[in-house]
Amino acid sequence: MDWNLIHSFLAVAETGTLIKAAEQLRVSQPTLGRHITELEQKMGFALFIRDRSGMTLTDAGISLIDDAKKMAAEAEKFALKAAGQQTVLTGSVRIAASEVVATYILPKILTAFREEEPKIDIELVASNKIENLLSRDADIAVRMIKPTQSDLIARKVNDMQLGAFATKNYLERYGKPKTPENLFTHQLVGYDRSDLMVKQLASFGYAHDRNMFAFRTDNQVANWELVKAGAGIGFGGLYIADQSPDLVRLVPDLEFPTLPVWLASHQELKTNPRIRRAMDFLYESLKKLPLSEHAKA
Repeated sequence: MDWNLIHSFLAVAETGTLIKAAEQLRVSQPTLGRHITELEQKMGFALFIRDRSGMTLTDAGISLIDDAKKMAAEAEKFALKAAGQQTVLTGSVRIAASEVVATYILPKILTAFREEEPKIDIELVASNKIENLLSRDADIAVRMIKPTQSDLIARKVNDMQLGAFATKNYLERYGKPKTPENLFTHQLVGYDRSDLMVKQLASFGYAHDRNMFAFRTDNQVANWELVKAGAGIGFGGLYIADQSPDLVRLVPDLEFPTLPVWLASHQELKTNPRIRRAMDFLYESLKKLPLSEHAKA
């Protein structure tokens, strides 16, 4: 059975229309239509009900969808193993990291890596979404939570310590908080729709909602830039704050939980010299960073 026919069948089943499936597969609509017709002829029965709203799986089509997905998963594993056979350190490495890590931590590391491996191109995905390594949305991911998928290689690299910070100008205007309770009477910079920061503060015994923040944005870089601009008191990593001499750490006795820094990649890529080289370089570089007070000592 031609894999292209199965691939087309899955795309139409998932999108519901030839137009969307053709866009997803980057083929022409007529080509996709021919694939579906050919597959139906080979199977001897209709796979889709066609109407003005799109294409809906028949009962026979539904009965085949799980087997088609298994074939797709096996094809993906085959592609990953094939990628692992490459021996020359050329090509690209796609690295995913949170907005903050991608902006304030990785640039110097990746620049140094490129100096040592000039034939390897770097694709940096700055996103707070957990990229799907199993489907190759990224080759390597820097995560602040431990990956749980069994098909991934995960290595804990470091721990990032957090703190509360404000600019000297802000403190001159509004005063310096002396206690945690006093801290929460100030203008705070926090998240908007994300409840991550609210939950973290609640875990310390400070139950509030998003209205506690005078400035709210879910973009982590914009959030930190607001703090650096003197908008209010914000929360971030000690190492990142050290990059801005104008920032002052507040209420050091207020202990925040550290964020574990993990590196993850698909296990099929452990035999790929290019990916392994990037993984090892990231590991050694991130491990050396003084991300906490303990690391600085």
